[in-house]
Parts: sequence; structure tokens; C-alpha cells
Amino acid sequence: MFIKISEQPSLYNDLEKKPVRELLEDINTEDQKVALAVRKAIPQIEKLVNEIVPRMKQGGRIFYMGAGTSGRLGVLDASEIPPTFGMPNTLVIGLIAGGDTALRNPVENAEDDTARGWEELVERNISHKDVVVGIAASGTTPYVIGALQEAREHGILTACITSNPDSPMAAASDIPIEMIVGPEYVTGSSRMKSGTGQKMILNMITTSVMIQLGRVKGNKMVNMQLSNQKLVDRGTRMIVEELGLDYGKAKALLLMHGSVKKAVDAYRG
Repeated sequence: MFIKISEQPSLYNDLEKKPVRELLEDINTEDQKVALAVRKAIPQIEKLVNEIVPRMKQGGRIFYMGAGTSGRLGVLDASEIPPTFGMPNTLVIGLIAGGDTALRNPVENAEDDTARGWEELVERNISHKDVVVGIAASGTTPYVIGALQEAREHGILTACITSNPDSPMAAASDIPIEMIVGPEYVTGSSRMKSGTGQKMILNMITTSVMIQLGRVKGNKMVNMQLSNQKLVDRGTRMIVEELGLDYGKAKALLLMHGSVKKAVDAYRG
């Protein structure tokens, strides 16, 4: 029988009677368990990254799929890839049950539609080069499971991030990532530890993939988009450090070429 650890009663009670300091310290105590749970999942995360990289080198994409908090976190991670790594917004795609409206407002019954997830993938011309990653703390979201099952039947690699072992979502995934963070501080509130762990894992997946694809040099975001003055300044200082130019020349070079990498390559070429 499948038991949802993420829905089990909190280890704490009478929360409304606690002073603010105790609430904060208790939440922090629980949050410290998250990184350890994620660490235990590293072998599966590694397996997924090693499958994603060759597919993306052939033009494949990552699709994140989730509902509610899980869906929002997938969309968030996907949206940060273009500015951070200078990649087009078509390579990591976050899909949320109920569409973009659901980013701000709950959409009734959207997560219960088993067919819609796959329909959205088909609309985006899903292929065997792509990877579908389902995100659901419960491991039971129909919107996600339906998409994973169809993707798998079509020979597409599937993975998932869940807070419960041996879930239906894991059964539909080639690579299940199970991070067991235990009961939430507020019973069943998976926006807390589960959400934190999901964000950590998504960061790990896309950052390591982008490094493997050559989008980082040394430890720097040499392909970041120059979308504001802070990033222009950061990029200029990278070029100063790399090439030994004065700040003004480095900034002019950066703005001419649009990225640190292109500026450095052009200067050296």
C-alpha cells in the first residue's frame, strides 16, 4: 500500500500557541533535513544529468511538468536558463497544470486532467531527443503521471522528483528521484520542505547540464544575458580580469559582442 510520507502529521503541534522565535527555529530545524535528503538522491540526479547532456547536444530539450508549487518551481528554473547561461528559452521548458494563469492563481481541477499534459507536449513537437521530468511532492498528480506514461510509451526518457518512495509517478519514470524529507512543519504543506528540495534539485540538474554544455568558464557565467546594468558591470569585470584591459575598453568590447565569451574570443582571435 502506497503511503504518502509528505502527508503524514507534523512532528510539531499547537503551532498557533508558539511564539514567533520558536516557529522560526522549528521551521529552520526542519529545513536542515532537506539538504541531507537531496544528498541521498545524488546518484539518481547524476544518472539523469548524464542522460540529458547527450540528448541536448543533439538538439533535445528538458520539459518540467507539475501542478501548483511543483509546477511553479519548474517554470521558475526554466525561466532562469536564458539570462544565466545565454541559451534560448526553447531548451528548458516548464509546463504547469492550468497554464500560465496557474502561476498566480489556482486553476480548479487542472491537475486532475490525465490527458492534458501529453497534449501540451505534442503541441510542442515532443521527440525522442527530449526528456520529460515530472515534479510532484505527492507522486500522484494525474496531469504529470499521464504525461510521463505517454512519453515513455513513445520512447522518450522520463524522470521525476517526488517526496514519497514507490509512488505512481515513480512507476511511470525511467529515473525516479526520491528525496524523502519527511512530514511537513504544517501538515501536508508541500510548499515547505518538499518545495525547497525540488528547487535544490532543479538547480543541480540545469546548472550541471549547462556546465557540461560549456556555458560556464572557470566558475563564471560567461554567456549570461546583459539584461541590466549590474550584469553589464559583472561581465565587464570578468573581461578586465581575463584580458587585463582597463574597465572602459572592457565594457566597450562586451557591449559590442554581447557576451563575455564572445568578447574574449573576438579579442584573442
